[in-house]
Amino acid sequence: MTKIAIIGAGSAEFSTEIVRDVLATPALESGTFALVDIHGGRLELAQQASEKLIADSGRDWQVEASLNRRDVLEGTDYVINTIEVAGRENVRHDYDIPLKYGVDQCIGDTIGPGGLFKALRTLPSWLDILADIEELAPDSLVMNFTNPMSLTVLAGVRGSNLPIVGLCHSIQHTSHTMAEYLAIPYEQIDWRAAGINHQAWFVQFERDGEDLYPLLREKALIPEIYDCDPVRFEIMRHLGAFCTEGSGHDSEYVPYFRKRPDLVAKYDRSGYVGESGFYANNWPKWLEESAQGLRDYLAGKRAYDMERGEEFASTIIEAMETGVPAVIYGNVPNMGLIDNLPQDGVVEVACLVDSKGVQPTHFGRLPTQLAALNKQHMAFHDLVATAVLEKDREAAVHALMIDPLTAAVCSLEEIRQMFDEMAAVQRDYLPEFINL
Repeated sequence: MTKIAIIGAGSAEFSTEIVRDVLATPALESGTFALVDIHGGRLELAQQASEKLIADSGRDWQVEASLNRRDVLEGTDYVINTIEVAGRENVRHDYDIPLKYGVDQCIGDTIGPGGLFKALRTLPSWLDILADIEELAPDSLVMNFTNPMSLTVLAGVRGSNLPIVGLCHSIQHTSHTMAEYLAIPYEQIDWRAAGINHQAWFVQFERDGEDLYPLLREKALIPEIYDCDPVRFEIMRHLGAFCTEGSGHDSEYVPYFRKRPDLVAKYDRSGYVGESGFYANNWPKWLEESAQGLRDYLAGKRAYDMERGEEFASTIIEAMETGVPAVIYGNVPNMGLIDNLPQDGVVEVACLVDSKGVQPTHFGRLPTQLAALNKQHMAFHDLVATAVLEKDREAAVHALMIDPLTAAVCSLEEIRQMFDEMAAVQRDYLPEFINL
């Protein structure tokens, strides 16, 4: 019997999507979902939604739920991490304080001041979870969905001996988006991508051996298309490749688009396309809307889409359980995978999955200008992971000093002041070494 533990299952909509995907996978006929969260109300909602999904699917799966992960980890084959640590309490601080210093974020959960402090709140709990998995389920595969993705995986592989793969939907979603911009059926395109999470690069984009980038550059001249993705089109135009995360995220990952108000006005649009404070202003509302959607499903007021989605968790489980190979894109240690990126970091590459597990494939070299952008992020990742694993406050400060957008806006003294101010207001949610 396959056993899948979802840690942080109180992120109820996402955890139910994972449950739905497994139930919609023909080869996965039976097993147990073990749901874990520290919030009883959210855990109960996830449990009820999962049980109803099972009933609606007619599959032979069971649900266990616990506030204590140690009660359900034993015998687990796959552990899926979706935790959020004190995000609701600090999402405004992560945006408002940097903005005082001129650092204008759209999402702020992967890099930058917001991503840094989310990592500082999250990684100690993540390492505790991994220690319990090593003790109680040492043969399990760990799949991480929590942001900041690269940092969470990096700290995990440095701080444990478990096999860990980070999973995101940015590559597969972006490939569909590019096909839509060209109005070409998705099944006709062929592509190849690699880099780091949220900043991987489509180095190949073809149809029947024909390079589709010239056509994509033509489409980018159409205002209605350009305005859907201005930052990614500018990066493609000047640096030569389309990136795997949307314009809102991308605009805060590099120093070119948000360092002055006139640039924000020129390149950023509403919503996910670059709106200032979009995540901080809307995320708490989205959480409640998601929970209400599940309550409506339980009450029979709405249907739930039972079609398998594009997240890779069910694909990995299916391939490992059946031995039928599949290809996914995973975030894994760069052990000779991308030649011109740091070999002690985490990269996003194509991976073969079968009964032997997740097997990353060699990519080769990225174009130098693209690798250079990745390297700056990977240095940030290295410093933050070092800060947490070695309890080194100064390494965390240095990470913020080399963040691309923050460094483009602030002096070193201002960056240290920003860090101190963010640490002071969030001190109850941060590891002790940050508060020294």
